[in-house]
Amino acid sequence: MTEFPGVSYIMPVLNEASYLEEAVSSILAQEYAGEKELVLALGPSTDSTNDVAKQLSVGDPRIILVDNPLGRTPIGLNLAIRASRLPIVIRVDAHSEIPKNYTRRGVETLYRADAHDVGGLMDAKGRTPVQRGIAAAYHSKFGFGGPAYHSGAPEGPAESAYLGIFRREVFEEVGYYNEELWRAQDWELCLRIRQAGHTVWFDPELKVGYYPRDSFKSLISQSMASGTWRAEIARRFPEGKSLRHDVPPLLLLGVATGLAATVIEPLVREAAPTRVSVVLNLAKAVPAVYAAIALAAGLTSNAKGLKDKLLAACAFPAIHLPWAFGYIKGRFCGAAGTVDKGRVK
Repeated sequence: MTEFPGVSYIMPVLNEASYLEEAVSSILAQEYAGEKELVLALGPSTDSTNDVAKQLSVGDPRIILVDNPLGRTPIGLNLAIRASRLPIVIRVDAHSEIPKNYTRRGVETLYRADAHDVGGLMDAKGRTPVQRGIAAAYHSKFGFGGPAYHSGAPEGPAESAYLGIFRREVFEEVGYYNEELWRAQDWELCLRIRQAGHTVWFDPELKVGYYPRDSFKSLISQSMASGTWRAEIARRFPEGKSLRHDVPPLLLLGVATGLAATVIEPLVREAAPTRVSVVLNLAKAVPAVYAAIALAAGLTSNAKGLKDKLLAACAFPAIHLPWAFGYIKGRFCGAAGTVDKGRVK
C-alpha cells in the first residue's frame, strides 16, 4: 500500500479490568502508518474497568471514552462509531489480542478483495487450565460445527465476519448495528451488507487472539444466551436458519430422553414388553455415546496435556446443551430480555 487511510478502532467494554490494558496496548502498538484512534464505549461495569480506561485515556490522547449506560453491545458499538472520525472502522474486543500486522493486513485485504467488511480467525487461547480447555473446544469442529472464523477455511466471500474491518461509508448506506439484537448483531449487519450487493470477506491470515470464558458457569451462561439469540435471528430472518442449528436441539432431546429412560427402565423392567425394553435401552445409550464422542474429541483436540484435554471434553456439553436449550426457548418464546451478564459479547 502506498496510502494508509486512518483507522478508528471501536470497543464496547464491560467488566474487563483484567484484560483491558493488554488489549489496548496490542491495538495502539499496531505496525500501521496511518492515523489511529481508539473509542471505548464504557458500560456500567461493577469492577475497576472504567477507572482503568480513564487512566489509559489520560496517558494517550488517541483513546476516546464514551458512556454506554445500558451496557448493551450494539448500542456501545454504535456510540463508538458515531464518536469516531477516520475512514476505516475496526471492531476490537477487550478479550482479544491482535497481532502487530493485523491492521495493515486487514486494510490491504479490504481493498484487494473490494470488500466492505473483512474478518479473520478467532484464535482462542487460555491462561488457566479451564480457560485453555474451553479454548481447545472453540478450535474443535465438534465444538461449534465448523464456522470459518473458529476452525479455518480458504480465503473468500463469507456469510459473516469475526469482529470486522469496515469501510465507514457502509454504515451510512446500510445502517448501523441493530440495537434490538443484544447478540448476533454482527451477523445481521453482514446480512444487510450482502443484500446491498457488497462483499463480506474471510481472510485466514488475520488471526485474533481471543480469551474465552474462564469458568464453566460463565460458559454455560454465554452458550444459553447465544442459542437464544441465534433462534431469534432464525425467527426474524429466513437466511439465518441453518440445518446445523437443528443438531444441538436434537442432541439435547436425545440426552434428556436417555436420562429419563435410565430412571424409567428399572421401574417397568418386569412389566414392559420386549420391544419397549429395547427402545428404552437404546435411549439409555445416547448420553453414554455422546459422552464418549466428547471425550474422544477432547483427547484429540489441540489442548496440551491430559488435564487440559479432559477439560476440553467437559467444555463440549457446556457449549452444546445450554445452546440447544436456549435455541428451543428462543424459537418458541423469542429472545426479549435474554442477556449474558458475564461480559460484553
